Amino acid sequence: MSETGSAAAEEGKVGEKKDTGKDASTGQSFDMDELQSLAALVNEHGFTDFEFENENIRVKMSKAATVVAAPAMMAAPPAVQAASTSPVASAAPEVPVDEDAGLFKITSPIVGTFYRSPGPDKPPFVSEGSSVSAESVVCIVEAMKLMNEIQAETSGTIVKVYVENGQPVEFGQPLFGVKS
Repeated sequence: MSETGSAAAEEGKVGEKKDTGKDASTGQSFDMDELQSLAALVNEHGFTDFEFENENIRVKMSKAATVVAAPAMMAAPPAVQAASTSPVASAAPEVPVDEDAGLFKITSPIVGTFYRSPGPDKPPFVSEGSSVSAESVVCIVEAMKLMNEIQAETSGTIVKVYVENGQPVEFGQPLFGVKS
């Protein structure tokens, strides 16, 4: 359960910064040091969300980084945008590098149970490093007590086995990665 802190001068009012950030009565505005101090205070108390609104400015901070929130941050005025990118907000997650890019994936044509060998006491059809042709049988997928031999459908070398022996598989699930 996440803690949420909210201080809103006007309940239920959702909107953006209403002015240039300057207080009409004093001519002052939030500066970056004040925003960073506020962010540190919010972080210190463990809040995941914080919102402050008065008649001149609205500041909203959140630790949750979502793609949906990104367009809203881009449209925000600079003072509010700076608050959103403060240390309280988490950095965008790194995009993982696809190690399997460029591999042909042999996928399961049916839902069933994956078997690497024709029997419990028999060697596997293929393993990492095995060369295969399009007609090579690489495994069996059992469905409704029927043993379905799965062919490679390509030529190359098996470089990755994605499924463990005896594991249930879904339609379209990768079973092997083949490098041409």
